Amino acid sequence: QVQLVESGGGLVQAGGSLRLSCAASGSIFKMNAMGWYRQAPGKQRELVATITSGGSTKYADSVKGRFTISRDNVKKTVYLQMSSLKPEDTAVYHCNAQGILDWGNDFISWGQGTQVTVSS
Repeated sequence: QVQLVESGGGLVQAGGSLRLSCAASGSIFKMNAMGWYRQAPGKQRELVATITSGGSTKYADSVKGRFTISRDNVKKTVYLQMSSLKPEDTAVYHCNAQGILDWGNDFISWGQGTQVTVSS
């Protein structure tokens, strides 16, 4: 009932920047927290950053000071501005959204993922 479509991944050199976007659509009554997670080959999925509907943010220690999460509540879109990228940031980045559907049920949805590759 909720679709998340990510965009903005790609190949970038170390020190470069990328901006990821994730747009939500569907029978959404209320959008609560949105966030970004990543999964590198052979590793578990890990939290990158989250943002509440009120704008409170949380970051993984490894990205603090380099990544910025933001959202547009009208567009139901969350962004991840990534700067000073490092090879260890290479991963598939997944968008996550939580909220309430039109008929009252809670939902948790994931995007299909977008590849970010940082070359040294």
